[in-house]
Amino acid sequence: MSENLKVSFYLKREKREQKNAADDSPAYPIVGKIIIGRSIAQFSTKLKVEERLWHVKSGRAIGKSHIAIELNRAINKINLLIHSHYSEILKRTGKVSALEVKNAFQGIASTQKTLLVLFEEMMRDFHSRIGIDRAYSTYIQHEVFHREMKQFLREKYHVRDIPLNELDLPFVEAFVYWLQVSRRMNLRTVRARVTMLNKTALLAMRRNLITHPPFGDFHTDKPEVQDRSLTTAELDRLVSTPLQFATQGFVRDMFVFSTFTGLSYADLKKLVWKEVITDEDGSRWISADRQKTKTGFHVKLLNIPIQIMERYKGLAPDGKVFPTMSLEQVNVGLKRVAKKCGIDRPLTFHMSRHTFASQICISQGVPIESVSKMLGHRHIQTTQRYARVSNEKIILDMQRLSMNIENKFSNSYQSNI
Repeated sequence: MSENLKVSFYLKREKREQKNAADDSPAYPIVGKIIIGRSIAQFSTKLKVEERLWHVKSGRAIGKSHIAIELNRAINKINLLIHSHYSEILKRTGKVSALEVKNAFQGIASTQKTLLVLFEEMMRDFHSRIGIDRAYSTYIQHEVFHREMKQFLREKYHVRDIPLNELDLPFVEAFVYWLQVSRRMNLRTVRARVTMLNKTALLAMRRNLITHPPFGDFHTDKPEVQDRSLTTAELDRLVSTPLQFATQGFVRDMFVFSTFTGLSYADLKKLVWKEVITDEDGSRWISADRQKTKTGFHVKLLNIPIQIMERYKGLAPDGKVFPTMSLEQVNVGLKRVAKKCGIDRPLTFHMSRHTFASQICISQGVPIESVSKMLGHRHIQTTQRYARVSNEKIILDMQRLSMNIENKFSNSYQSNI
């Protein structure tokens, strides 16, 4: 915690040999001194006064002359400004040095930013773009990071904020350690937090608020990629297990609908009937744009999602296909559904898109390029993280391969024995 602020004023007298003998009452410059704990900074007030009018102990001019009154008024104004800058910096960062107060008073630090102040600017910019090219669900992650960083700074450094020029490798290492040990976060979540911190540092560099990457080549270990797709057996239990409560039934229906269409929950919530297109042959398609990327996607509706749509027809307002719940409520409901259906791992709504890519499409021979288009991905590399080849798919592929090449090479090989 910072020490109390002390501000004093004194005369900068010339050396005796430098005095002008012709001037019996020279005016000397008034110098200010800022003391905070062990830190000291001096500054010029750009004021002058004759020594006979100066009171050393009070640091003010004496008498009631016009000169003395105006001079003391100017000194008091400087003193007030210094205390104001001190309070502002202390409130923002939780600590302050004499040099920082001096720079703020002289206008040198007026463009400096701190970590949380800059990140809050990023948040405001992101929030203004929600619904245009940003999603509210991603904005929530910014709010979470903001809360966590404030807590980290308070617990680790006992400050409310930190200047950008104090960001360095030990800082990010301490942050990662705190996330893993104090917050017990998994590696995937830690990497997401470090990525957000890096984005803030990169913005600071683009604005010339810092001059070099503060974290060097720091990187966290890459987490082992987990299969987030349901297995065939898990999907079968999810679909066939009777559920007692209507809310759980609705949550399951939404998950199954996404499993057979690949829609994210954000896209499912905004789905309207006018985006359901009937083809000339009677088949029905969803043709819409992804909320997150604004990328168009087209998905043919199979029998199961059509049944689910008809079940809720007319129950949602504004031409929407389904009534809606918050994603948080849906994910809580999915964990209860998973337990009821004997699925022994955490179930989240996003796993439905992985299941669509892996079980519904790739395992049935749909090319990954087509899967990418249906998921609304801009890059096929993103789809590759969704699409996992199941053991059943490998077995079927090898059986097909065996049948195709059996007669091609066996006769030639036997003739050479």
